[in-house]
Amino acid sequence: MSLNGATVLLSVRTASGPDVYTTIGSQTGLSVSDSNEEIDYSSKDSRNFTGAAGRYKSTISCDMLYVPSSTSLAALKTAVRAGTAVRVRVSAMGADPVEQADGFITSYDREMPDQGPCTVSLQVTVTGAWGPAA
Repeated sequence: MSLNGATVLLSVRTASGPDVYTTIGSQTGLSVSDSNEEIDYSSKDSRNFTGAAGRYKSTISCDMLYVPSSTSLAALKTAVRAGTAVRVRVSAMGADPVEQADGFITSYDREMPDQGPCTVSLQVTVTGAWGPAA
């Protein structure tokens, strides 16, 4: 049975402890992308493509409402400005965490439109592989 996307949430490990995670509040969208680079072994001998999967890469995109008092947003802003690694977890609401990964924040964009909600768009590139949440 499929999950309702509204129940899948991203959490970030906060500075308050090594295994203390805070769910990123007011999330409006979450996307996890896995991809492989393509290695092309094709030659002039054949018109057909010959190849293999190369380097694996995973990225996370998360959109949320901007809440200045949010502990998780403060941890993310500190990490992007310091260039430090983050550990994130993806889980279904009310269930044990599904996966976790280490990575770095590639962008942390805040948008403050006139007469509209303030939002944050976050991009994380995973370093290494996803693993089960410990």
